[in-house]
Amino acid sequence: MNNVVSQRFIKCHNKLREEKRVRSSRQFALSLEYLPQSLSEILKGRRDVTIELLRKAIAKYKMNPVYIMTGDGPMFMTEETNQSFRVLTTIQTPNDDELIVHVPLPAQSVYAAELGDPSFVQDLPTYSLPDYKYKVGTHRSFDVPGDSMEPTLFEGDKVICSFLEPTLWASGIKDNYAYIIVTRSDVVVRRVKNLIEESKELELLPDNTFYDSYRVSMADLREIWYVRARITPFLPSPQNIQRYVHDEMLGLKETIDKQGKMINRLSAAIDRLGAGK
Repeated sequence: MNNVVSQRFIKCHNKLREEKRVRSSRQFALSLEYLPQSLSEILKGRRDVTIELLRKAIAKYKMNPVYIMTGDGPMFMTEETNQSFRVLTTIQTPNDDELIVHVPLPAQSVYAAELGDPSFVQDLPTYSLPDYKYKVGTHRSFDVPGDSMEPTLFEGDKVICSFLEPTLWASGIKDNYAYIIVTRSDVVVRRVKNLIEESKELELLPDNTFYDSYRVSMADLREIWYVRARITPFLPSPQNIQRYVHDEMLGLKETIDKQGKMINRLSAAIDRLGAGK
C-alpha cells in the first residue's frame, strides 16, 4: 500500500469527484499535466504521489498542505487561508535531513516577490546547525534589515527562525515576540501584536522608538517565521564597553551642565523681572 501522504492525497481526489469539482480521474490528471495512467497507479496504491504532483494539486485545487502532511485541519484551504498561503520550498541533504536556507539582505526583495519558485530558493545559501531543535520542523535565517529593532537586533545580525503554518497564525502568534514577516513586497523583523481574531490584522512594533508601529492585513501576508536565535558579528571587547560607558557618562555630564546653566539664566531673568516691579 502507498504511504500515508499518498492516502490523504487520494482522499482529496475522491472528495473532488464526490463534489463534482472534477468530472473524472482522467480530467483531474490532465488538468495537472500528469499522465492519467500514472495517476491510476497512485489511486490503486501501486506508487506514491510525487512532490511535483502535490505542488500542482495544492496550487490548482487548494488542497490543504497541512492536512496532506499531518492529517490536521480541513482537506481544502478556505479562500482566506489561500490568500496568505505560499508553497514552501525546502532543501534536503541526500540523507533527507532538512537544511536551513539563508536569505541574505540583497535577495529579500526578490524573495518577497517570488511566488514560490523553487529554483530561486534552491540557489540560496544553505547550512545546518548541531542543535537538535533545528532538526525538527522547517527553519530559515534572514539578515536583519535596517535598524528598526535596535538595541535588540542590529543590521548585520542574522536571525534563525521557525516556520509558522498559516493555519496556526491566529492561535500561534504570541504578542510581543519577534517574527520575520514576509508580505507581498517586503521582509521585516518586528515584534507582533496579534489582532487576527479582532480585525484580521497584525500590528508590527519596532524596538527602536524612532520608528512607528503599523498594521498589515492577512491578505498581504505571505510567510511568518518565529525568531528563535540570532548570529551576530559584533563582539565588543571590555575596552570598548568601558569606552562606551565613559562616553555615555561624559554626554550625560554635558547635558546636566547645559541644563544647570539654563536654569541659572532663567533664575537670573526672573530676579531681574522681580526687581523691575
